[in-house]
Amino acid sequence: MGPHAAAAFFFRGRWNLSDTFLTPEEVEELSGIRVGRGGKTREQLQIEWLRTSGIPFWTNARGRPIIARSAIEGGARADEQPRPKWQPKVLSLR
Repeated sequence: MGPHAAAAFFFRGRWNLSDTFLTPEEVEELSGIRVGRGGKTREQLQIEWLRTSGIPFWTNARGRPIIARSAIEGGARADEQPRPKWQPKVLSLR
């Protein structure tokens, strides 16, 4: 598939980024920040809020925070292995 065919495939809605990442409107709703203020853009304020809230995100080339939907929806990740519970060595000698 060439680059133009891939773009057409993408824009026809067969692969929707909003299934993978939060939309700008959802980021606004999550953060409660819709406009910039205090000399900062909306995106700068949203990024500050995301950092203080501990929500993982990436910043794209336009300076917008990009949040994976899975970071908000939760659920176990496939690469996570359950950690064994700690127990004293005395109990493990049995």
